[in-house]
Amino acid sequence: MRRYLRVVVLCLACGFCSLLYAFSQLAVSLEEGAGGGGGKPQAAAASWLAGGGRGAGRGAGSAGPAAHPGRSDRCKDFCLCYWNPYWMLPSDVCGMNCFWEAAFRYSLKMQPVERVHLAVVACGERLEETLTMLKSALIFSIKPLQFHIFAEDQLHDSFKGILNSWSFLQTFNYSLYPITFPSENAAEWKKLFKPCASQRLFLPLILKEVDSLLYVDTDILFLRPVDDIWSLLKKFNSTQIAAMAPEHEEPRIGWYNRFARHPYYGKTGVNSGVMLMNMTRMRRKYFKNDMTTVRLRWGDILMPLLKKYKLNITWGDQDLLNIIFFHNPESLFVFPCQWNYRPDHCIYGSNCQEAEEEGIFILHGNRGVYHDDKQPAFRAIYEALRNSKKKTTVCSSHYYSPLSHSCPSMLFIHSEM
Repeated sequence: MRRYLRVVVLCLACGFCSLLYAFSQLAVSLEEGAGGGGGKPQAAAASWLAGGGRGAGRGAGSAGPAAHPGRSDRCKDFCLCYWNPYWMLPSDVCGMNCFWEAAFRYSLKMQPVERVHLAVVACGERLEETLTMLKSALIFSIKPLQFHIFAEDQLHDSFKGILNSWSFLQTFNYSLYPITFPSENAAEWKKLFKPCASQRLFLPLILKEVDSLLYVDTDILFLRPVDDIWSLLKKFNSTQIAAMAPEHEEPRIGWYNRFARHPYYGKTGVNSGVMLMNMTRMRRKYFKNDMTTVRLRWGDILMPLLKKYKLNITWGDQDLLNIIFFHNPESLFVFPCQWNYRPDHCIYGSNCQEAEEEGIFILHGNRGVYHDDKQPAFRAIYEALRNSKKKTTVCSSHYYSPLSHSCPSMLFIHSEM
């Protein structure tokens, strides 16, 4: 009986060794198939994956022996600078981790890189403001960006000249489009609110090949990666097609609930300066409305709404969006005010609690505050980003002063020129 038991144990040991050998050979084939010799860039990528994302990626390579002198438990770091068959590994390296690292590196190479699609509409004197917004997106972004820039014809050459001169072209692509409206009502759409602002309403119909899109006004500044707001798309439920922030958090100073002469979303309406869209769903959806019992698609509902409410709307396309989502509230995802922080959130006292607790994520300088002295903090951030050429590091301190009624103070520590 003992003889049989010994044979079984020996067979199990041989099988385990064979399995480990098979893993090692598979890892070799993965490395060779990915076209890499296991150099430091791939190791940094594996470290990024093992570290759980962005924070580890920025410190890629820091988990190696140089970062921990005298340590021999490199298996726990899960970050190797090279790979060898397990029988040739030093005693302080775990062969199984080598296999998984190689697999991670292979999958990283095989997966296509997702681009974040960002759209803006620029007319008149908005060239510099738009470029500053695009620069802020590039400074803080992680994933590559695809810019969709809708601009008047006379601005196209200026956009091309400046965007082509930026040294980080490898991190983004851009497409320039003319301002276009339905031909039969073009003049009426163009003069609605500010010049060209209503162009955003037609983005799902123009960018037919784009699945999802982040639209922003020209006076937007990103203070954290665009990737973060882009990730909110994954939080949409099955009925939601777009996301915006409330127009106000405090009803006592709200505009829509006090002055609007048309339907609006929720208690205080929504602000369309930052709008995240699943455009595939927008194109497919049939919208409820107060004009007919028949539900209408996006391209069919806009003009009838304008004809019905054009004498009652004040904020143009934003009012039309409020009307649409008033009748279709299940279609809107509402994100906090820190994703669309405006002077309204601090000019009458601090009324954006999320910004106080976690900071401002996206700054919206409406009312022209980037270009006057009414809100020095807003202007300081704009000028620092406008003048930066390579890298800007921002350290912010958020507070509200009841004496001065000032907006949150932002202290810029470093701006590399």
